[in-house]
Amino acid sequence: MHRTSFGSSLFTRRAFIAGTTAAAVFPAFAQSDKLTRVILPVGAGSGVDAIVRTLSNELSKALGQQVVVENIPGAGGILGTTQLVRALKDGQTVAVVSNNHVVNPSLYPNIPFDAVDDITPISVLGGTPFLLLAHPSVKATSVQELIALAKAEPGKLNYGSSGNGTILHLAGEMLAYEAGIKLQHVPYRSAGQLMTDLLGGQIQLGFFAAHVAAPHVKSGALRGLGMSGPRRIPSLPDIRPIAEQGLPGYGIEGWFAAIGPANLPPAEVARLHKAFVAAITQPTVYEALTAQGNWVNPNTPEEAARMFRSERARYAQLVKAAGIKID
Repeated sequence: MHRTSFGSSLFTRRAFIAGTTAAAVFPAFAQSDKLTRVILPVGAGSGVDAIVRTLSNELSKALGQQVVVENIPGAGGILGTTQLVRALKDGQTVAVVSNNHVVNPSLYPNIPFDAVDDITPISVLGGTPFLLLAHPSVKATSVQELIALAKAEPGKLNYGSSGNGTILHLAGEMLAYEAGIKLQHVPYRSAGQLMTDLLGGQIQLGFFAAHVAAPHVKSGALRGLGMSGPRRIPSLPDIRPIAEQGLPGYGIEGWFAAIGPANLPPAEVARLHKAFVAAITQPTVYEALTAQGNWVNPNTPEEAARMFRSERARYAQLVKAAGIKID
């Protein structure tokens, strides 16, 4: 029977690390008294929050005006993005969103905006691969061995995620689908809680951002089985991509993108695109981000728009095939 493959290679990637700067210090700008509001539809301390705060000072410089980062979490990112789509189309309000922006239409029936038509893509700036981790009690040292174990004992292996419908949940469901195995999903409120239980052996498997996972693999506390992306990363050179371990159709990574309200004037799109690219490729920012295994490769607004459409369709297929429901 033909099986749809949900993996895809979206970019020519360069290795990069997610930043961990807790806050940005904004200089005073004599050339403009305007403020650029950057909405983050996620909570403080999340991966996207850390990345944006790492580049926000350079973004202020590139725009010539102060940048104010505002966290508006809730409903999988829907609350914050709703404010973005209702903002004035003057280029002074933007948002930085992640995969959930295009996953949500398949999970929530009454979203008050269209994830593609009600925004203006500015750039998909970069992303981060995930690492499949196993507690040492799991008798598998590779994805192939894990699949064999799951087939020998159907339904006995479990994996945790940071919540129903999150990208870490979808990473696990894609693995199960591509391998033709059954894994029990255990949702957590946060990736931090999940890591605590994985280290303690209360959960067997989980996907984590590479920079979060690497220290535990290097210490021997957890076992790294495979990278979710298309290549190895410098900090964990011995761990092969899942796609190279018998599942060529597998491929999923976190990404983050700058967007504005729909119908943003072309001049504002160009101005914002130039500023975001300048900020994230500034050597200090780039090095801080790539240090943790992430990739930085900002694309054009046109490329971002095509990606939003293709990713929305790809995740819709996966959500349907996996039977994922949000209660």
